[in-house]
Amino acid sequence: MIDTGYVRLMARYGTWQNESLIAAADTLDEDARRLERGAFFGSIENTLNHLLWGDRIWLSRFSDSPPPDGGIAASVSLAPDWSSYKAERRETDAAITSWASTITDRDLQGDLAWHSGAIGREIVRPVALLVVHLFNHQTHHRGQVHAMLTAAGARPEATDLPFMPGLGRTP
Repeated sequence: MIDTGYVRLMARYGTWQNESLIAAADTLDEDARRLERGAFFGSIENTLNHLLWGDRIWLSRFSDSPPPDGGIAASVSLAPDWSSYKAERRETDAAITSWASTITDRDLQGDLAWHSGAIGREIVRPVALLVVHLFNHQTHHRGQVHAMLTAAGARPEATDLPFMPGLGRTP
């Protein structure tokens, strides 16, 4: 299904995109970042906090990283303020990159069992599928944030994977 190259590429992509969203959100004031915008988690900050929480919960399932406190409902307030969020986001991106750099193809085989707080029961799924889900979940919520930032007048970078710096060669 996937290999270590995919995991490393998507970890790099995630860091690039998170930095882009942070830079764009830095151009807005606190009120604009916290404004209810009709997204599933409401505001730019709430959605970014949920994404940070989701990354940490999945990383805790794939590695020895500690899980975040609280469940999905509390995920929107993981970081108490914007400065803390930015520091925690960068730490988590570094942890994801570190995990991705050590993962092996063998680590991507087999199943993973965990208790899902979202549905209140034990789940077992293939590890490779869950790793794809980690990156898909990121892309989904970053897309929501990108749209909210754009609507607020901020200018995040393009989200297209082929435009990520450091890929291949240009003519």
